[in-house]
Amino acid sequence: MFSLNAAEKRVNVPKVVSARRPRLKPKLGQHFLAAESYAIQVVDALGDVSQSTVLEIGPGRGILTSLLAKRARRLIAVEVDRVLAAQLRLRFGMFSNVEIIEADILAIDFDSLFGPKPGLGRPGIEFKPQPAKVVGNLPYYITSDILLRLFEYSKYFESLVIMVQKEVADRIAAAPGSRDYGLLSATAQLYARVEKLFTLPPGAFSPPPKVYSTVLRLTLAPKQKELGLDGDSGLQQNFIDFLKLSFAQKRKTLWNNLKSNYAENRLKAALTEAHIKPAARAESLSLEETAALFRALRRNHDGP
Repeated sequence: MFSLNAAEKRVNVPKVVSARRPRLKPKLGQHFLAAESYAIQVVDALGDVSQSTVLEIGPGRGILTSLLAKRARRLIAVEVDRVLAAQLRLRFGMFSNVEIIEADILAIDFDSLFGPKPGLGRPGIEFKPQPAKVVGNLPYYITSDILLRLFEYSKYFESLVIMVQKEVADRIAAAPGSRDYGLLSATAQLYARVEKLFTLPPGAFSPPPKVYSTVLRLTLAPKQKELGLDGDSGLQQNFIDFLKLSFAQKRKTLWNNLKSNYAENRLKAALTEAHIKPAARAESLSLEETAALFRALRRNHDGP
């Protein structure tokens, strides 16, 4: 694993990588997309990128990178593997629109990468960069972490086209009341419209995994305002924490998951106000119903 200082020096982007300590990668085999026909479909799903910045997560051997380098106005490819990053820099060194950053995507400082730059704009005029598009084959073991990180900085992104394990895609796209609906579903749908595009067989990858993968398109359309959660960022984080508590144990009722954090009379009053039965489970509620309960609990008391 590289040190942050060494990585920053190599790519000459001193503030792009945050001080956050990178996670340690588990010793899992990497499965690279190898079928060009599917690679073209993935890139096509981004739409016209000729005037866009594209963030590619985990370019690997560069099959998507090679297509995007010819289409995107600006391509930023973030690869954690030192050897692969070096190979990509050699391969795409002549492309002025391509930047290869060797770093953990979870340690990228998106404010520095996409936020306002000194000298841009005029006094009194807010600089709003064009939101970027994101593409990548997300490893199963950190899919949730990556999505939560991207949602946290959703103001910088327009859409995400991601390849994930089929079972994970089913969870992200699941509707309330279905078996697969859970914390990941609710969080993703709080920030984006989710579309299942197509499924890739194991043979599309090298080496072939034992599972199928599904390509999703997430169009960023945060619902905080319509759910009455458009206050400060602390309110939005409180709602995310509330979702985590609500889904803490899926076999338990909402009442049993919440009672450890809320007084019984307060919880009863809020459930009644939100027209939710105490025996209901979190997965049976829509985002609108969950947000109504959250707001009712806050009205009855300041915070959880």
